[in-house]
Amino acid sequence: MSIPYEAGRFVAQTSTLAWIRRWGISVASFVGGCLALFVFQRGLPALGWIIGYVLLLWLLVGVITQVRQPLLARGRGMIVTAADYTIQTLYHGLLLFALPAYYASATASSVNITFVALLLVLILLATFDPLYQAVVHPRPWLNYVFFLVSTFAATAVALPLIGVPPHISLLVSAWVSVAALAPTMRRARQWPWGRALVVVGMLGIGAAVGVSQARLWVPPAPLTVARAALTWSLDKLEPGEPLGSRVSVSDLRRFGGVFAYTAIYAPTSLQQAIVHVWSRDGRVVNVVRLSPVHGGRREGFRTYSHKTDFGAIPVGRWTVDVMTSSGQLIGRLRFRVVE
Repeated sequence: MSIPYEAGRFVAQTSTLAWIRRWGISVASFVGGCLALFVFQRGLPALGWIIGYVLLLWLLVGVITQVRQPLLARGRGMIVTAADYTIQTLYHGLLLFALPAYYASATASSVNITFVALLLVLILLATFDPLYQAVVHPRPWLNYVFFLVSTFAATAVALPLIGVPPHISLLVSAWVSVAALAPTMRRARQWPWGRALVVVGMLGIGAAVGVSQARLWVPPAPLTVARAALTWSLDKLEPGEPLGSRVSVSDLRRFGGVFAYTAIYAPTSLQQAIVHVWSRDGRVVNVVRLSPVHGGRREGFRTYSHKTDFGAIPVGRWTVDVMTSSGQLIGRLRFRVVE
């Protein structure tokens, strides 16, 4: 039995609308995220757009929190749904904006890779609308997770682009991300504005203290190791023959020591003190304070430390952690000394 043309056309249109309703936001989020990545690659000239993206999310979340119930009561559910979709798209864009910077700054063998994994999980949830609806919508607390993580991550990357050191950026970003929840807190608790602002201000201070204590878990984006090497010698700040992963005691004594060479990339206006932490079998042996990194060189700001004293028994697993002076890990070098 053949289907009449008009009926078939109606079925096709209905199927198309159903697909758009189910997956349209996913496509829109993906496109918006790609645009956010493009903005990030543009660097400083696009900083205003980046900050504007964060401010738009804060504004939209604050407004929809205040008017959600009145709109639903008047039967304006479509407006609320459109606002929720827009917020989801903003989450997706901010997370995609932050991901490359944190991925580049993270160290796979460190706990700070966990933060990158968290960003990836949230990106996947925000990308696929049916998944977002099934997982996030029934759990209001997950909306707060999205808001806090996306605004914190994006702000902590953006502030160093104007010269704010990463550790200060962490504290400021933690505080403002929590403080931006004042409208939500006021609406949920039916508090006056004064009380809501005081409470979120105190919670923001607590968040800043918590982030400071957990700074090892957050990569120091946008600082990255552009180039690193363990070498026997340096010539005009260029590394010579590399060590390899295994070094004999005889070679260690013959060459007289090991150079840890690192070139650190930082944004143009940023200046950041760094240290090399030499450890054997997980125990810190030396902390070498180096000249502050001056941003702006695409090849990275070159610096090094030179260790000559490995003790009477140098055998073991050695690491050189490249860290900010405030305790965030930028990168790690490894070698093993054998008999």
